[in-house]
Amino acid sequence: MFARTAQRQFQSPHLRSLARSFSGTAPAGTDFTHVVIGGGAVGLAIARALASHSHSSSPSSNSNSNSTLLLERHPHTGTETSSRNSEVIHAGLYYGPHSLKTRLCIRGRSALYSFCARYGVPHARVGKWVVAQDEAQGEALAGIHEVCRTAGLGVPTRWVGREEARRLEPEVRALGGVLESPETGIVDSHALMTALLGQFEESGGVLAVNSAVVGVEALGSRAGGDGWRITVRDAATGSESSITTSTIINSAGLGAADIHNMIVPPDKHVRLYYAKGNYFSYASSTPKVRRLIYPVTAPGAGGLGTHLTLDLAGRMRFGPDVEWVESPSDLAVNAARLPAAIAEIKKYLPSIDESALTPDYAGIRPKLAPAGAVATGGGGFVDFHIRKEDGFEGWVNLLGIESPGLTSCLAIGEMVRDMLYGSGKVEGSAALGT
Repeated sequence: MFARTAQRQFQSPHLRSLARSFSGTAPAGTDFTHVVIGGGAVGLAIARALASHSHSSSPSSNSNSNSTLLLERHPHTGTETSSRNSEVIHAGLYYGPHSLKTRLCIRGRSALYSFCARYGVPHARVGKWVVAQDEAQGEALAGIHEVCRTAGLGVPTRWVGREEARRLEPEVRALGGVLESPETGIVDSHALMTALLGQFEESGGVLAVNSAVVGVEALGSRAGGDGWRITVRDAATGSESSITTSTIINSAGLGAADIHNMIVPPDKHVRLYYAKGNYFSYASSTPKVRRLIYPVTAPGAGGLGTHLTLDLAGRMRFGPDVEWVESPSDLAVNAARLPAAIAEIKKYLPSIDESALTPDYAGIRPKLAPAGAVATGGGGFVDFHIRKEDGFEGWVNLLGIESPGLTSCLAIGEMVRDMLYGSGKVEGSAALGT
């Protein structure tokens, strides 16, 4: 099914000839019906959903009347946030009952488990414990449990008694209580993205790698009413090509603010803030832990704490911490943060062998609010921004797509498709600044 994946990756010098093959067939005489910017898990899922919609609307293999192009600035898809994370399928515990993150996480989690089972993407529903160490943390766990129990979210949680916890995970310390999330799991993110790319291409979609967007122009008296002109620079040669599209989807992840700012006037510009997460590998087979272990999240932490995750072979790794950085390309693991990570890990896994922990990799989370203004819940919570922006035709804008973006990717793809083609109004985010 996925045999054509490597054969259909076009670089930007080919875009002019590629566009000519579509020119005049898409609506409004544009080269493409859809251009999705950004080939991470979310961009791939959106491109797949749009290409599948177009393919079902015009199933003839000889018809180019609906076409989807996915632009990726790197040589390969999914090399930024999507491949530098914990690879966790989140259940939807943390984001508040009315948030877009919760809605998409829950819908996406169910869709992702089904997708992985159907298409052979390695995954495991290993479950997660959130562990408290004192009374205040125990009260925080009780709050999470109460929301999950009463809000009708479809997020099961249960208390794990002290004796059961000691029997199941004797090495894990949880002095203030254990809340279990049985629906939490892990997934091979690389295999997931390969499957998404394969389905996108099977539906007639085209991937252009090494293709950095350097200019976006809304066409028509109504901005975007006559489509969009996108200027793309080839990463290897520096040559530029222009293409047109009826719709544009900004799913550029760490570069999404740059794309946004190419479109809107200066007084509407935004910036992203970069929370780097350092991960640490563990070389010892002891202590043995069989499920994910998360600490209670500290308010304003900007993340879920330095937690214990497992890979699909059962090996433990720890992270991410939160290190605010200025550049999204600052991906070197900060080894100086290992002692602080060890201190956090030993709160819930005191028998850890410190000598077996080594710096492994780092990822960057794009935040819409700076350090000190971000919390996982409560007053500083910042939701996903997914919206058809006011005053523009055919533009869906995605900003601040961090965790649980991987879990939510299929649901986000469906949401963007329905924003463009659904029979009813799809409720997206509020306007920026409101």
